Amino acid sequence: MASNTDTLVTVFGGSGFLGRHVVRALAKRDYRIRVGVRRPELAGHLQPLGKVGQIHAVQANLRYPASVRTAMRDSHVAINLVGILSKSGAQTFDAVVAEGAATVAKAAAAMGARMVHVSAIGADARSASAYARAKAAGEKAVLAAVPSATILRPSVIFGAEDQFANRFAALARMSPVLPLIGGATRMQPVYVGDVATAIAEAVDGRTKAGAVYELGGPEVLTMREIWQIVLRVIGRERMLVPLPFIAARFQAMFLQFAPGALKLTPDQVTMLKTDNIVSEAATTAGLTLQGLGISPDSMEAVVPQYLWRFRKTGQFAPKGA
Repeated sequence: MASNTDTLVTVFGGSGFLGRHVVRALAKRDYRIRVGVRRPELAGHLQPLGKVGQIHAVQANLRYPASVRTAMRDSHVAINLVGILSKSGAQTFDAVVAEGAATVAKAAAAMGARMVHVSAIGADARSASAYARAKAAGEKAVLAAVPSATILRPSVIFGAEDQFANRFAALARMSPVLPLIGGATRMQPVYVGDVATAIAEAVDGRTKAGAVYELGGPEVLTMREIWQIVLRVIGRERMLVPLPFIAARFQAMFLQFAPGALKLTPDQVTMLKTDNIVSEAATTAGLTLQGLGISPDSMEAVVPQYLWRFRKTGQFAPKGA
């Protein structure tokens, strides 16, 4: 019987936030891992996640199909994690999220490899959001090239290096008054480690061929409740001022050019108008984390482990502060 060491998995986008957790999860299961990234020389942080020689970074850019085909050589499984949250020059949603996914899927099909594609809850060809439309186009392209592919749609992902809870905490440290956009919008934040485990389960062959899984955490929270959790964890009292969507979109016209935590795009405002939670259909069909036998971790259980640095006295803050 073949062991996982006989299986080569190529992970596109494996050096990013979700990617490093996926690489670690696969390494623990003894897969051989090739990581396709634009800058292999900046992916050295992945090497300690596995055994000597187990993880190898190679150059691949989803905008250049030849590089993707080269990265896929002799691979048994392809995982596509590549995504962007905002446009930048040639890095558009269509080019990266939609066409990029199609490029990986075609390379996987040519190699006869299985495929796992990470999309997002909210992917919808009819959405007002360009990001959501591109995600839907990416899913369609993947299934067209590899009908047996597994599609995983996580809700907003949190974890130590996230751009979610860390961003909220950074804003709270800067201002005593915080704009609350879409305060009643519901989300189902999911821990990055749980998403990585789901991807590893798919690589193990424990997901249904051609199925779309929706991955959410154990709780459905409004944006206001999420803010309140973050503020409670970092021990800061801040005034949350509801900001109408029309005003938020106007602000985003300028903030889309801002750096770091201040950055906000009009498309992100549009996405905040829609709930980002696991559907009843996915729950009924067992196409969820729980359906894969994974018990998801909550925000309140995980975020104190990495948001302590935003407290006034950091790690020395008194317990409960």
